[in-house]
Amino acid sequence: MVVEVNAGTSAEACADAERDAILAALAPAVAGIAATFGPVCEVVLHDYRRPESSVVAVAGTVTGRAVGGAMSEIGLRVLARGDDAADELNYLTRTDSGKLVKSSTMVLRDSTGTVFGALCVNLDVTAVTEAHTLLGALAGLTPGPAEPPVTTFGNDIDSVVDAILDAHRLRQNLTWAALDRTRRLDLFRSLDEHGVFAVRRAVEQVAARLGISRASAYSYLAQSRATDHPTPDGGHA
Repeated sequence: MVVEVNAGTSAEACADAERDAILAALAPAVAGIAATFGPVCEVVLHDYRRPESSVVAVAGTVTGRAVGGAMSEIGLRVLARGDDAADELNYLTRTDSGKLVKSSTMVLRDSTGTVFGALCVNLDVTAVTEAHTLLGALAGLTPGPAEPPVTTFGNDIDSVVDAILDAHRLRQNLTWAALDRTRRLDLFRSLDEHGVFAVRRAVEQVAARLGISRASAYSYLAQSRATDHPTPDGGHA
């Protein structure tokens, strides 16, 4: 009996096995790093092959993540950049609950250079920043940098997608009906660049939130990705 081997499938299986091995090797380091920095630290290991449940290991409670939880807005942005993604180190953000967090996101690559995950370290620096602000005020120093953006860290990917969409709509400060074609395409292009459409059912979710048909949402997404942007056909705003 002759057994046919699909070379493509075999190569992908080998790549997945390598990625699984890298994640398994890093998992014990998650708890070790968090223990080193204490209760203000959280370490999260992500598998980007599963955006809806990317968290494969976590230690610490800064953002309330749990194993099986979803990617954050930051992770989706990294995912959207694909293999061009780079480490993002020592950036500040704020959680929905008001915590000021200093984070580093270090991308994981397999032997071919393909990005497939990330190791993230989050430090709750709220108390340190408040003390710094107080001392600065007492010393008569100028105010610190601008307020960092609020980032949604959720175990539910739908809540993360909703938060990104809401933030973009607030920046537009207009309803979908009030947006002209150029701004509608810009909205879809921006959501795409933030990795929203890497999530399953995201197009349907965005369509529902905007009050448009799924066909229209797919049409606007396709046009936003195209070099030239033909007029939408068949969709209803």
